Amino acid sequence: QVQLVESGGGLVQPGGSLRLSCAASGSSFSINTMNWYRQAPGKQRELVARITGGGATVYADSVKGRFTISRDNAKNTVYLQMNSLKPDDPAVYYCNVQTSIWSNWGQGAQVTVSS
Repeated sequence: QVQLVESGGGLVQPGGSLRLSCAASGSSFSINTMNWYRQAPGKQRELVARITGGGATVYADSVKGRFTISRDNAKNTVYLQMNSLKPDDPAVYYCNVQTSIWSNWGQGAQVTVSS
């Protein structure tokens, strides 16, 4: 059974940094696209960043220049480096991993930005 395990959330001051990780295990299929989404209270889940199997990346306008998505294919792990965190960034961050057969979600990591 495929499992996605997220880590790295927490509390940070405005302007600070956090790094999220999401490790996939148990898949018999090659992982294609890996995504990070976030959902703040009362808001819809939104795409934050995407990285394809070929390494192409896409970012939400609100995080461009501050967040960086990367992946380690040998470890089936996707990362989200978040710098210059703002009061608008707090949310539960979810990884989403896709193969040609399935699409799974991580359990979510809470990110809080507060002084």
